[in-house]
Amino acid sequence: MKDKRDYIETYLSEVSRIAKDINKDAVEDMIQIILGVRKKHGRIFMLGLGGGAANASHAVNDFRKIAGIECYSATENVGELTARINDEGWETVFAKWLQGSNLNKNDALFVFSVGGGNAVKKVSVNLIHALKYAKVVGAKIIGIVGRDGGATAQVADACVIVPSINNTNITPHVESFQAVILHLIVSHPALKRNEMKWEALK
Repeated sequence: MKDKRDYIETYLSEVSRIAKDINKDAVEDMIQIILGVRKKHGRIFMLGLGGGAANASHAVNDFRKIAGIECYSATENVGELTARINDEGWETVFAKWLQGSNLNKNDALFVFSVGGGNAVKKVSVNLIHALKYAKVVGAKIIGIVGRDGGATAQVADACVIVPSINNTNITPHVESFQAVILHLIVSHPALKRNEMKWEALK
C-alpha cells in the first residue's frame, strides 16, 4: 500500500513542478495569436490524436461557447475522416481535411500532441503534413506539445512545450496540461466573452 501512496505523492509533486515551469510567455503569445484570429473573423482548426484528439474536441466546445471563435476538430466527423483515410491515406488525412476546409491566412491551426510529430521516427506524420500545408497557406500555427516539441515546435508561431520531468509519465502529464492550458486560455479575460454556467450562478 505504501508504494501506491508513494506513486500518488510523486505524480502530484510532478504536476506541481510542471505547472511552475510552464513557459508563461509562450501562453501569452498563443493568446495574442488567437485574439488576432478572432479579430479577423478567422477560424481555429484543432488537430490531435488519441488523448490529443479528445482535448481538441473539448477545445472546440470551449472556444466556440466561451470565447466566441469559430472552431472545428478534424476527428469529429468520423465519416469524412475514415473516407479520407480509406481513399487518400492516413498520412495526408489532416492536410486534405484542411484543404477541404479552405484553411487560409486568417485562420489558425492548433495542435495537441505528445511529441509534436517526428518525420525521422515516422510518428504522427499526418500532423507534419498538416503543418506543412498550414505554412503554405499562411495560417498561424500554435500548439501544446511535449518532449522536445517535435515538428510542431519547429514551425509554430507559438508553442507551449510541457516540461518532461519524468520520462515514465510524459504522456499523462502532457495530455493533462493540454487541458489545463486550453482552459487557462479560454477563460483569460482577454478572450472570454461568455460567462460559464457555474460561475454565473449566484
